[in-house]
Amino acid sequence: MGFDDKIENTSENAAGKVKEGVGRATDNERLEAEGRSDQAKSSLKQAAEKVKDAFKS
Repeated sequence: MGFDDKIENTSENAAGKVKEGVGRATDNERLEAEGRSDQAKSSLKQAAEKVKDAFKS
């Protein structure tokens, strides 16, 4: 996984956690769901990068 990709995925995951927390705190279900979605996307990207790295070795 490239260092830039890793940073981008980590920041996307953190932003998703913030969105989810703000949504929960403000009782905004849509924002909370967006946050969970952002975290899921980040996890999928990280998994794909790990698979790519495994085949490069």
